[in-house]
Amino acid sequence: MVTTADARLFPELEAYVGRRLGEGDVDDDRRKLLERVVDGVVAKTGNARPARLVFICSHNSRRSQLCQFWAQAAAHRFSVPGVEAFSGGTEATAFNPRAVAALRRAGFAVEFFSDGKNPVYEVRYESEMEPIQAFSKVYDAAPNPRAGFVAVMTCSSADAACPSVVGAEERIAVPYDDPKQGDGSEHEAEVYDDRCRQIAREMLYVFSRVAALS
Repeated sequence: MVTTADARLFPELEAYVGRRLGEGDVDDDRRKLLERVVDGVVAKTGNARPARLVFICSHNSRRSQLCQFWAQAAAHRFSVPGVEAFSGGTEATAFNPRAVAALRRAGFAVEFFSDGKNPVYEVRYESEMEPIQAFSKVYDAAPNPRAGFVAVMTCSSADAACPSVVGAEERIAVPYDDPKQGDGSEHEAEVYDDRCRQIAREMLYVFSRVAALS
């Protein structure tokens, strides 16, 4: 539930969030998965401990990156303190520029910090925050935590490739279809925007529930 205490985002991003909130709840099957994430966050924040979430996919290129920034923005939006969202892969490649573009279209501020095969971006969701650096990395590489985190597996291949996520206190599978399937097609931006909207809705659901339970 949105209250007057909820923090605001960049205006364009706030409008995007409002549209996602207006689309209603996620379906029952997805809700069952997401409630495990809710429980993991509430268990930590309720005991005044940081809730560290590491979203993991194969290449830390698309889905895990989208989840990291939507989780952090949703926690801020619903004034849930103590949440630290990260992302990583079973291998490192690069933050895909199509996923970067989808975040920008949603209203995030994303700027180049350094170029190269694995470029670094700086991401903001509101004007007063310190930027978050975004680049592809394996799940246990800096600045990600090495222990005491909840591993959220965002693709089935990463879930299968990591029978054990070292350092994780809990492991939760919340898989998303890979927007890579749209690469090079006339529907490319639409496919990425669809995945961005789904992840936004689901992370907003998670942190609205955390706020209601806290």
